[in-house]
This record gives sequence, structure tokens and C-alpha cells, in this order.
Amino acid sequence: MILLSRSYPCGPGAPVIDRVDERIFTLRYFAACMDCGFCDDQCCSYGVDIDAANMAALRTLGPDFEAFVGVTQADWFAGETVSDSEFPSGAYGRTAARNGKCVFADKARGCRIHAWCLAHGLDYHRFKPLVSTLFPVTFERGALVPSAEVLDRTLVCRGEGLTLYQGVRGELLTYFGNGFVTELDAIARGPEAAKSQLC
Repeated sequence: MILLSRSYPCGPGAPVIDRVDERIFTLRYFAACMDCGFCDDQCCSYGVDIDAANMAALRTLGPDFEAFVGVTQADWFAGETVSDSEFPSGAYGRTAARNGKCVFADKARGCRIHAWCLAHGLDYHRFKPLVSTLFPVTFERGALVPSAEVLDRTLVCRGEGLTLYQGVRGELLTYFGNGFVTELDAIARGPEAAKSQLC
């Protein structure tokens, strides 16, 4: 685990990252998801943790979005909302899974939340789960780490392509800002680059 020069809060205030697992710079995956023809969106199989603010925002999209999803709003989320200070609003729920897929997964490919936002000129970061957007990295007690599916080797596209960091660098920039990505870029280039970045 690499200790960063300072703590970096996500734009909304949480999570706050002060450490990074160096494996995000070496482990690889097929990051060009929309060009993939072999995984059948396997990473969308189980539903995902979703910030309570994203849940509330999705509910405001109205009946047209509900029809687009093809699942009634009452069935979008499973279980109770849980308090957790690592999530931007301080609480999270979980998207429901149906027939082996997240209810927001498109039957053809991709995420219906993402597709709807792009089609309607909306910023998907306001609606789509942070955990989904950052996948296959995640946050855990102040650390940026590989997602469990990478470490347990159940992610079918693990092994070739971009590093985990390269694949989500743009999203990390959006959520955590230039300083964060500048420091991670230096770490990615190697120990000497990271050391000079701190000087």
C-alpha cells in the first residue's frame, strides 16, 4: 500500500483517499467495454452498491426513464439503505438484480442509466453508482484498491489491456481532481517520478 502525500476527498466530500494499492498500476483488464464481445456484461451480474443521493436522483427521472429501464421503480433497489461515511451522502443501498443482471443493465450491452444520461444530455455521475463508474477499482477504508472480482480472478476480462488505473484515470480525475491524478500518474511512472513529484 502506498501512502499518498495528502488526503484527497471525492468532489461531494467522500470517499476520502489517502492510500493506494500499487496493484492498480500493474493489474490489467480489457477496458474497452463497448468493444467487448465475450463477457456478456458479467460485471453487472449482481447489482451494485449505490449512493443514496444517486438513488434519489434516479427516482426524479420520471415515467419515461422507468419505461426505458423496463422495471418498475419500486423494484430498482434491494434491501435497506445502510449508513456509511465512505459514501458521498453518508449512506448507500444496492441496485436489485433480476434474471442474473442488475436491473439497470441493458439487455443488449451496457448500463441503461449511462445510456439515458448520454441521450438526454445529463451528467451520468449524478445518477450512476460511483462503484460502477470506478470499476474495476474501488475504495475501502481510505484506500483506492482493485475490486474484489479482479483479485479473486472472477473478472473475465482480467489479464490483458490497460492497467486498472489507466482504464479509470478519467473518472478518477472527475471525482478527485487534478492533484490526485497528478500524484497517481507519478506513482504509475515509477518510484523516482513519484519521489520528484513530492519535492
